[in-house]
Amino acid sequence: MKVARPAIVLLPPPPAFDVEAFLDRTGLGRTLVELKKNQVLFSQGDAADAVFYIQKGSIKLTIVSQRGKEATVALLNAGNFVGESCVAAAEHIRMVTATGLTRCTLMRIERLEMVRVLHEEHAFADLFVTFLLARNVRIQEDLVDQLFNSSEKRLARILLLLAQFGKEGKPETVVPKISQEVLAEMIGTTRSRVNFFMNRFRKLGFIKYSGGLGGLEVHSSLLNVVLHD
Repeated sequence: MKVARPAIVLLPPPPAFDVEAFLDRTGLGRTLVELKKNQVLFSQGDAADAVFYIQKGSIKLTIVSQRGKEATVALLNAGNFVGESCVAAAEHIRMVTATGLTRCTLMRIERLEMVRVLHEEHAFADLFVTFLLARNVRIQEDLVDQLFNSSEKRLARILLLLAQFGKEGKPETVVPKISQEVLAEMIGTTRSRVNFFMNRFRKLGFIKYSGGLGGLEVHSSLLNVVLHD
């Protein structure tokens, strides 16, 4: 007498992890944050308990020295993470202040949820590592730029980066307008020098003030200033 074998039921594989959905939709440990222009997201010295992903808008990162001198260290656009250093340690404080350069929409991801998804989801871990490597390269390039290039070249490079020059599908336009004070902080010079170079770039046709909410238009020919020895 033959004994019937139990039928083998093949369960469908679990759905693939959707990175875009994770960063776009609220869920466990994830909430949307709306930030007004010039509103502070977090301040230097605050407890670091979450990572933020910029969905829309731009964020300015600043730091204040013990002597009270403030410097702008980075401008981040949509698609970047902010406050990612909190992943490295459970107890950590913010080293910079993050402020909305424009109106922003961000996904706030609690630290524990961020750590969990990095450990469990390879697709998200790959995205995050790619972001960290790109930030590291940018920091090294900024250091080399500061050490070896003139203030005019540093300004030209910053304007091209803000315009996201060279990225496919990105217009050569800086939006929103960046004050000359902020530009001076970023390249380590005075506002008067920035004003001088900006006027020179405008006369040469490298940039154009479009007025209103249009911001500053940056032409690809500005790259000549960076490449010229």
